[in-house]
Parts: sequence; structure tokens; C-alpha cells
Amino acid sequence: METLRKIARFYIDGFREMTLGRTLWAIILLKLFILFAVLRLFFFPDLLAGKSAEQRADHVLENLIPEN
Repeated sequence: METLRKIARFYIDGFREMTLGRTLWAIILLKLFILFAVLRLFFFPDLLAGKSAEQRADHVLENLIPEN
């Protein structure tokens, strides 16, 4: 358990002492948020929105088991 605390302290202290790295991490996290938000909005529509539980179950069943 002490080893995990030492590892955690190492990383916490390292991130605390960063100057330029903090700005770079902020940019990276902002880009990832924008990327996933845009992808979800435009490329992955919610096909089950506004349907009842029975309609959602039917939709999932139809897409999981293809008819031959």
C-alpha cells in the first residue's frame, strides 16, 4: 500500500510543479472534449430517443438478429 502512495505522490507532485505542461494538458483535454462532443452530436445520433421501452426493445432485437 505504501508503494501506491509513493507512486501517487510522485505523479501529484510532478503535475503540481508543471508550468508549461499544465497549459499543454489543458489544450489536450479541451481538444478531446470538443472532438468527442462533435463526433457524438453529428455522427452518432440517438436512434432510441423518444421511443417507448417496447419500441426500443424491438429496435435492438431487429438490429442484433438479422433476418435471412
